[in-house]
Amino acid sequence: MNAMPKYVISKTLVDPDWNNTTVLQGDVIEEATALKERVDGDIVVHGSAQLAQALFAAGLVDELRLMVFPLVLGSGKKLFDGDGRKMYMPLRDAKTVGDGITILTYATT
Repeated sequence: MNAMPKYVISKTLVDPDWNNTTVLQGDVIEEATALKERVDGDIVVHGSAQLAQALFAAGLVDELRLMVFPLVLGSGKKLFDGDGRKMYMPLRDAKTVGDGITILTYATT
């Protein structure tokens, strides 16, 4: 992971400590669109529901991978904001790893 290029979209971070990290500032959609055009391969969003929502709304998401853990916490952030839009996402793959963690891969296009 340390050797991989990493891109952070941030309004506050200027000089990241993590090796091979580039901070993208400015409009989130413009930065993500430019990154998608110049990077060959997968671009993955880890742990940012707000960024994922913005990318979904802009049509920049090709695939959704959900990791379902066998633990119910009872609260958390919603990935989708409930704006009434519907999107059919066919299931591409499902596998179980570790202690019952299920990884579901859906197509968005």
